[in-house]
This record gives sequence, C-alpha cells and structure tokens, in this order.
Amino acid sequence: MARRKVPQLKPKNSGFTLIEILIVLVIIGILAGLAIPRFVGATSRAKQVEAKQVLRQIYTMQVSHRIEHDTYWIPAYGSKASASDPKAFAALGVEIMVQARYEYEITGDRDHFVATATAPALDDDPAIDQWTIDQTGELKNVVNDAVE
Repeated sequence: MARRKVPQLKPKNSGFTLIEILIVLVIIGILAGLAIPRFVGATSRAKQVEAKQVLRQIYTMQVSHRIEHDTYWIPAYGSKASASDPKAFAALGVEIMVQARYEYEITGDRDHFVATATAPALDDDPAIDQWTIDQTGELKNVVNDAVE
C-alpha cells in the first residue's frame, strides 16, 4: 500500500498587521472620547453633594433657631463660611470642613433667609456652580457647572 503524501503547510507568520493595530487604536480613541466627558461630568456631580449637604444642614439649623428664638440667624453683612473661615457660622451650629470647595453665605431677615453655596471652579473650567436653599427648604441649582 502506498502512503499518501500529506501536503506540508507553510508556517504562517503570527503577529498583527499595521492595519489591524491602527484599527484597534482608532476604536480605543473613540471609546476614550465618549467616556472621558461622562467621567468628568460624574465627578462634578459628586462634588456637588457637598453643597447639598451643607445647605440642608444650614436649613435644619435655621429651623431649629427659628423655633427657639422666633427669628432666623443672619450673620453680619458680608460674612461667608468657607475652607479659609470654617467657623463663620459656628453660632448657628454649622461648621464647614477644611476641604470645602464651596463658599457659603446666608442673607435675609428675621422671617426669611437664603443660604447660597458658590464654587468658583468646580471642575477645570472658569464657570461657577451655585446652589441656594431658603426658609421653605427648597434646594435649587441656580448655576450648574456639572452639565455635560
């Protein structure tokens, strides 16, 4: 019986071609271009949590002060609490953390108040981010720097 000859396969060069590498790089670039803006927006929204929490704390302490003293607590004109002056609202029972990104201000009179939180640069652009809360407890984002 005759043996059948098995054809010899030529060894194939294993590796990637330049075109394949370029296609992968283009795909990675497109994915990064889509993901990075979303990531930046998400981090800005996470930073806004500080303003919401401190403003809600100010509201709660203002309501307590109003019940006890029949007036809202209003600091001296121009007084602002921030990382550089964390104890500006200590008389109200609100202390700002030393890593605070926002600057806080309370204005009003004995029957009304508005507390404002302003961040001059929440992310890397020059736009501000600003939140307010008033005696009704309504929290508003006046200027949103976290929009995508």
